Amino acid sequence: MDEKIREAFAAYGIENEITCPQAFEISEKYNIPKADIARYCNRREPRIKIRGCQLGCFR
Repeated sequence: MDEKIREAFAAYGIENEITCPQAFEISEKYNIPKADIARYCNRREPRIKIRGCQLGCFR
């Protein structure tokens, strides 16, 4: 799943931060659970900061 997320982020030009709407869009477009996107962002070094969270799904 990490490779799929990495490819999606590359397609969106995401390197250091992602907005909540972008995360939701990637989740829908690439059929990736939101929780997997959040885990990927938190595990990666340096972390990818999630900005503008709408529902508290990303911490």
